[in-house]
Amino acid sequence: MWMDRATRFVVGFALTLGLSLPDSLQAQTPSAPPQTTAPTPLFSEPRFVTKAMARVEDFGDKEGEAPREGFYPELGGMITGSGWIAAGPGYRNYLFGGRAVVDGSAAISWHAYKFAQARLEFPELADNRLAVGSQVLWHNYTQVPYYGQGTSTRPTDLSDYRIEGTSVVGYATWRPKPALAMSASAGVMSRPAISASVGTFDSGHPDTTRLHAADPAAALRRQPGFVHAELSVTADTLDAPGYPTRGTMFRTAWSTYHDRPDAGLAFDRVEVEAAHFLPLFGRGVLAARAWAVFSHTAGGNVVPFYFMPGLGGHNTLRGYADYRFHDRHMAVVNVETRWALFTHVDLAGFVDAGNVAARIADVNLNRTSVGVGLRLHNRTSTIARLDVGRSAEGWRLMFKTSDVLRSSRTIKRTAPLPFVP
Repeated sequence: MWMDRATRFVVGFALTLGLSLPDSLQAQTPSAPPQTTAPTPLFSEPRFVTKAMARVEDFGDKEGEAPREGFYPELGGMITGSGWIAAGPGYRNYLFGGRAVVDGSAAISWHAYKFAQARLEFPELADNRLAVGSQVLWHNYTQVPYYGQGTSTRPTDLSDYRIEGTSVVGYATWRPKPALAMSASAGVMSRPAISASVGTFDSGHPDTTRLHAADPAAALRRQPGFVHAELSVTADTLDAPGYPTRGTMFRTAWSTYHDRPDAGLAFDRVEVEAAHFLPLFGRGVLAARAWAVFSHTAGGNVVPFYFMPGLGGHNTLRGYADYRFHDRHMAVVNVETRWALFTHVDLAGFVDAGNVAARIADVNLNRTSVGVGLRLHNRTSTIARLDVGRSAEGWRLMFKTSDVLRSSRTIKRTAPLPFVP
């Protein structure tokens, strides 16, 4: 029954936005490269901006080429709430004439969030249609916010917690067409260690495990480990995932989590995400993204608070605090228009709408935020973005080094712990 309701909601959700799979999906060939069309800027770019971007491009990987072998700076990989800056070292090595890649990296953030990962992948099997790999990820996130379950929580209900754990996953992706990917993954997660927040700039908020001691997961003295699996299908005709100017992305996924030992925290999840980018008059882009997540439990089980779908912050409701709302189900729509001020700088305006709910029938878009921002980018990637958002709970200033509408779930290999909005 819950699957039928989720399916009906998702179909209506996507049709309302006019997001559908493009007809061109079946017409592509494996050798067709992505075509990017940069908007024409309104003004001539200052020389210092052009020079700075040239330095960034020389420092990073080249467009259309495989990532460079050797040492590289790890500037991504952190979750919402980690702080403005995160950085660390990475190293990449190609094996067997480039048929395999070994990659390892680590980083620490402004709020002392830390992660380290190692990956082995064979990315070009079966005539470049099959990628198979495995990854191990260790993380220590020191100040994850939690306001409690439901949409009626107050800003003063803020608590936070530290979560540390390790995930090991194996994955495979089959591409029958360049724009179509079918993926499967399975893995194990160690028992996450939940404790009071620590780290730099700790605000001293109440400990989640104490303030929300009635929550079944928070009440456990020791969390269970998890065995998890996921199946997903992604159709993607975006001209550049990191800085799209045209195209469509649609992704649907089913995942399951089983706690070991049994602590009543097993659950299933269905996700659907769609995004569309439309050029405007050769100088701008109109972008829309819809994302919905539905949870299911059986036999009296509950979704643990750290896996519960959430909204708020840089990538969803930008006028609200990070992780502001949590519940079993959630939906969000983002609409953004971007205009090329200079070759590498865009001015953006946005509207966000979404909400969480305990029942699928109660999911709505009643929580809203609006705002403006700046985007620093090259032809294929967003280098940095600065947003100012406004909601019923006030103003928010946000800085990030990725595109707000990019689906992080299309590039993450390990299961997200915690759930990251």
